[in-house]
Amino acid sequence: MSTTTNVLVLIPAPLRRYTGGEAKVNVSGATVAELIGNLDAAYPGIGDRILENDGEIRRFVNVFVNGNNVRKLDGVTTAIKDGDEVGIVPAMAGGAR
Repeated sequence: MSTTTNVLVLIPAPLRRYTGGEAKVNVSGATVAELIGNLDAAYPGIGDRILENDGEIRRFVNVFVNGNNVRKLDGVTTAIKDGDEVGIVPAMAGGAR
């Protein structure tokens, strides 16, 4: 039995060129990896900005499910439930000198 989830994905400004300027999109997926795959199918090219070739999240990108960093959960295999909110946040470089 497969379940379809409807998840709100928050798109950061640098990636909105892939979503036609949309800051929030609805995507389905049972895991973070599936959700990003479906996001890339709907908005070609965005997946390459989030995931490495091996399917892991890029070093300078953070993905959050309901405010929890998936790196501290189950990574790309983190389960997603209907109604969850996923945020994609590119890490910022720099700081005080």
